[in-house]
Amino acid sequence: MASRAPPFAAKGPDVIVMENLAKVPPLAEQEDDIFLIVTVAGQACGLPVTLVRQLLGPQVITPIPLAPSGVVGGFNLGGRIVTAFDLRQRLGLPIADDGSVINVIVEYAGALYSLIVDQVQEVLPLQASKTFPTPSRLDPVWQDLARNIYRSDDQMIVLLDVERLLCNG
Repeated sequence: MASRAPPFAAKGPDVIVMENLAKVPPLAEQEDDIFLIVTVAGQACGLPVTLVRQLLGPQVITPIPLAPSGVVGGFNLGGRIVTAFDLRQRLGLPIADDGSVINVIVEYAGALYSLIVDQVQEVLPLQASKTFPTPSRLDPVWQDLARNIYRSDDQMIVLLDVERLLCNG
């Protein structure tokens, strides 16, 4: 029996993101912020694309004893240690058990971090005029980690504050 190809066999997430990045006008020509749209437990979330360095499939992660909430461990990437955060755990959601996750590698303050998400959707320029403050009725964990909410015609995207994700443990 032939094995099934992984969902990104024809075009890996790196290729999909790079194709979409090629469609985005240069920063000097736009007024919008550009975000990598990911999915965490069915919720669309945005990460500033300026912080994203790479997308990887599942990695072998070494646990870090006594790590803060959301830190699941670390792994080596080209000789650099990457601290891995499970966004489901960080946002107080049940941990995915199917193993099909994407590691979004971000660089912050000179260090690399992995933000483990369920799916990568696309890269989008988001209009500031469609961005709203985080609603007070939102779960307190989400309120603390969200920068704003973006409302498009077909979905609501939580724009995550990467600094708060990494620093408030």
